[in-house]
Amino acid sequence: MITHNPNTGRVMLHSPLTMPRATTFLWNRKLILQLNCRGFVTAQHAQPEPAKYSHGPSLEAKTFMQPELPHHAHHPGRFVYIKDEADEHLYSVPHEPVRHPTASFCFSAGDKDVWWDNRERDIDTRWSVQLPPDDAVEIWQLEVRNTGERTRQLSLYPMFSIGYMSWMSQAAAYDGDLGGILARSVTPYQKLEDYPAIRQLKDMTFLLHDTPPDSWEASREAFEGEGGIGAPQGITAARLANGDAAYESPIAVLQYRRTLAPGERLTLKFLFGPAVDEDEVRRLGQRHLGQVRAPTGHAAAEEIASARLHTPNGELDNFVNHWLARQVRYHGEMHRFTTDPQTRNYLQDAMGMCFLAPAKGAEAIARTLSQQLEDGNLPAGVTMTRDAQLKYINRVPHTDYCVWLPFTLRAYLDESGDTALLDTPIEDARGRSATVFERVTLAMRWLMDNCDHRGLSLIAQGDWCDPMNMVGPAGIGVSGWLSMATVAALRAWSTVANAHGDEALANEMRTHAQRMAEAVQRHLWDGQWFARGITDQGRTFGTARDEEGRLFLNPQSWAILAGIASEDQAAHVIEAAQRELASPYGMMILAPAYTRMHEDIGRVTQKHPGTAENGSIYNHAAAFFIRALYKINRADLAYAELQKMLPTEGDASRREQLPVFVPNYYRGAVHQLPRTAGRSSQLFHTGAASWLYRIIIEDLFGLRGCEDGLRIAPSLPSEWAQARIERPFRDATVDVHYERDANVSATEVSTEDGPLPPDGVLRVRPGHRHRVQVRLPSGHG
Repeated sequence: MITHNPNTGRVMLHSPLTMPRATTFLWNRKLILQLNCRGFVTAQHAQPEPAKYSHGPSLEAKTFMQPELPHHAHHPGRFVYIKDEADEHLYSVPHEPVRHPTASFCFSAGDKDVWWDNRERDIDTRWSVQLPPDDAVEIWQLEVRNTGERTRQLSLYPMFSIGYMSWMSQAAAYDGDLGGILARSVTPYQKLEDYPAIRQLKDMTFLLHDTPPDSWEASREAFEGEGGIGAPQGITAARLANGDAAYESPIAVLQYRRTLAPGERLTLKFLFGPAVDEDEVRRLGQRHLGQVRAPTGHAAAEEIASARLHTPNGELDNFVNHWLARQVRYHGEMHRFTTDPQTRNYLQDAMGMCFLAPAKGAEAIARTLSQQLEDGNLPAGVTMTRDAQLKYINRVPHTDYCVWLPFTLRAYLDESGDTALLDTPIEDARGRSATVFERVTLAMRWLMDNCDHRGLSLIAQGDWCDPMNMVGPAGIGVSGWLSMATVAALRAWSTVANAHGDEALANEMRTHAQRMAEAVQRHLWDGQWFARGITDQGRTFGTARDEEGRLFLNPQSWAILAGIASEDQAAHVIEAAQRELASPYGMMILAPAYTRMHEDIGRVTQKHPGTAENGSIYNHAAAFFIRALYKINRADLAYAELQKMLPTEGDASRREQLPVFVPNYYRGAVHQLPRTAGRSSQLFHTGAASWLYRIIIEDLFGLRGCEDGLRIAPSLPSEWAQARIERPFRDATVDVHYERDANVSATEVSTEDGPLPPDGVLRVRPGHRHRVQVRLPSGHG
């Protein structure tokens, strides 16, 4: 059902029926496409706020990319109807909207292009798409080949959804001068003050062709007629009606009547996208409608080197080598396709970029600190353009933003060795200058002050869990997780301060972290595990006494990561998590899932059980748990949980997830709602990507940067007899070979220059290729 090419990384799905929700995505600097295996497409372009040019059939609310987006018959897509003129046999590629099964099918997801291969009645088709580096335009190509022994007479109907554009004005018609169908609209507005912005928007949608069609249709209603989208009435005639749309929902359909001799091939090219006016349409056509260039399909023209794995797990290798770094890069360069990414997301996405392009991580740290508030806190969102405004969730008061600074900055320092960044001055919006070190210290002191009388972190209307909005709006409720994460952040910053020569600050951070750790033990340990928090009303929740939301994963993970949990407590919480949160698809974020509103906790309890933060297998939280397991040397269990993040051939049909990105979540509530458990959200926006990449590099393979070089201390699973990783590091390449050896009792590391020194640090030489040999005891893990 699923195959992959280990050389190119392409992942192929060979049926449109077994995993109908399966998707992949392409992007460039101005456009993102989520492509479903059956031909549905969700597209957004930046202007600079994200907007659509291919819509549903009715008025749509503006929103960010959504999980488990339902596909319906009229969901936007890019399809080709194919009619055999001899007997009017009709089918469509890739699969929608006719849904007639073809003799063969292949959905092939690549990192730079996507194609669908179909065969029906000796007619082979390839329908493919790629994106240019810098323009908001889709480049499509249709290849049709007659592989039979008789001449075929076909009508081909490429169909691109435009949909309901605007209640103010919408229309579409064929433009022979431009060479395609042009749909026009006006973005709705009411206030006069909005007009200057509205008039700059790309309110046109165009479909251009390289070959003139025999006929066309621009009105969806006229095209469908009584047959609907699955059997359009317009196709029953010899030719389309060459109609237009006048305040009617537009569509872009072209007809090509062709006779193909045996072995003959036909190639047609199309451009589809938004534009501000006819001149832009013309320029895009001239630029892209000639020879289709080698696909780029990512946000930057330059390539960024990433790690290459060679392990006994081929599926893991293919995912990491070809897909995971790509997803990390998308997050780090495109900021989840928004102009005001949440600060927590922005910093964690930048953390991942520190392993691919450290300079990008430094840029994100500097941008974040340039928007620091006067009291040391960080804004809810980081604005990426001068005119960007904080929207939606970034207008809800949360209290965790500062906590992510030390983790991202530490990743940057470890990867780059660039301690000079700490002394770099950053000017804020008030014109005040302070160094990176001073600003992060100010943020840490904000966290230290954001505590109640017990010494626990106030939560306001949310922490990492966005919809936990009723725990602390009165300024009383506290977050157990944030208290633990603050301890981890302060301890991380104390090590940086110590290395920076500020011993007094390091002691201050350590002392406060210890006091908070003691407060966590005193108020949040319930004898079996750590509670999630305490509400404004004084109720401790996330404890064994609760019927719903008894056990939360994050407090257990972070009690270990922060060094709060004792060895005995760590064993208890891991056993509890395995007993109450484990599933074949990973660890649930909480259990049992909430089934009714809890007004002292909030919106999370209103989410459907097993979805998002309410009891799903939330991969971001699962990554924290895996990292915690590595911290206490539970390598085999950590690797087992890591594997569960990735869909495999064995359970792909259950998850309906291709191994081309790690999703935001898989459905949880496995005991409450077993029918849907394991289903992927199909949402590729997730902080799990950066953490997973870091875990694989630093924990699994044990390659962690430090001031003097690269420390090598792996935690391979005991089932691996050998493995290898090649990774770029500080302008050098490190090629590490791991092998289990029954003759060694402790890990031994050597290079071409001999054994590493006692500190286990490889002194990396820029421009050099280091070959490292690691010998591991047998059965260790």
